[in-house]
Amino acid sequence: MIRFENVSRQFPDGTEALKNISLTLPDQQLTVIIGPSGCGKTTLMKMINKMEKPTAGNIYIDEKPITGLDEVQLRRSIGYVIQRIGLFPHMTISDNVSLVPRLLSWPKEKTTVRVHELLELVGLDPNTYLERFPLELSGGQQQRVGVVRALAGDPDIVLMDEPFSALDPISREQLQNELRNLQQTIHKTIVFVTHDMDEALKIADTIVVMRQGQIEQIGTPHQLVNDPANEFVRNFIGIDRIRQKRSFGERQLKDFIGLFEKEWAGDAQKIDSSSTIEEAVRQLGESRGDRLAITENDRVLAYASERDLLNAALLKEGGALV
Repeated sequence: MIRFENVSRQFPDGTEALKNISLTLPDQQLTVIIGPSGCGKTTLMKMINKMEKPTAGNIYIDEKPITGLDEVQLRRSIGYVIQRIGLFPHMTISDNVSLVPRLLSWPKEKTTVRVHELLELVGLDPNTYLERFPLELSGGQQQRVGVVRALAGDPDIVLMDEPFSALDPISREQLQNELRNLQQTIHKTIVFVTHDMDEALKIADTIVVMRQGQIEQIGTPHQLVNDPANEFVRNFIGIDRIRQKRSFGERQLKDFIGLFEKEWAGDAQKIDSSSTIEEAVRQLGESRGDRLAITENDRVLAYASERDLLNAALLKEGGALV
């Protein structure tokens, strides 16, 4: 668990990047920090690995203050993915991905197994890509390698600073889907900075909306769309986006089976596939569970989380993301 306690950050020129922030980021969830340029979202995220330091207040990881922790050791224990990818061009994909495990003195065999495992997780065949260099890969493939490198040392926390913003729309959507599916496998505490509300609504478990160094609202995608805290949040989400969500809420679950998870190990309340998105959101909220089991003739077809339902509701009739 990551906790900020009365954290402020003032730059030498007098700019207040953060103003008395108190915030707890949940374990093993993907939290998106979003807001307009200059709102403090990247500064907040960089404080987790001490790339930025608070002027006042404290930051805790698992209730231990990070103030006295060695910066190098802390950063090696936290994955970090940036917009510019940051792969070393003179090193092979294998060498790039295995960098942190080598710094952590992992045995060679363990490192090799980890590199192969992660490349396969993001759809890159190790036999094809291990000995290639970054410039031999497309932008989307390079960013996949960037994500894999951040995970290679098996960190509990991964920081992602607008990692997909420089990609073309198709690659960006593919990587959003892959990240979401990957998180269902690895269950890391991911802190993801973006300025794109559609991206936030699609991938987040929790969204933190910021403005001028302060937090305007914290909530699930469903909570933000259905109950924005104030006029700023409402306008930042977008009135049209909110209306579209509500307009398509009457579409049936069976129209979106392909978007939902095929397996779920936990408990899930059943709901018929002919039920509407709106009915499913309401039932999930009342059940206080994590998933609904979508059924047809009492046979489970898929499992849907709150985020899955919201993503379905944000689809246009033609199936393209709003």
